[in-house]
Amino acid sequence: MEMQRVTLRLPEQQLKMIDRFVELGEFPSASEAIRTAIRDLIDHRSEKLAGRIQLFEKAQEQAKVAGSYLHMKQGH
Repeated sequence: MEMQRVTLRLPEQQLKMIDRFVELGEFPSASEAIRTAIRDLIDHRSEKLAGRIQLFEKAQEQAKVAGSYLHMKQGH
């Protein structure tokens, strides 16, 4: 996968923590720590979004059923 360079600003405290993770051997570099954090964020948000989409689709289906029921009741 081709990598793109991105410039970002972080609070000093967060940068210090990232540097500490690298010093302790948790990550080989600050870049890898940030890539991992972004990957985790994307995974987490994707799961959350998938859940919301599923709820929305279920609500739409229930609304269709309720609408059909009401239509049938009005017809009789």
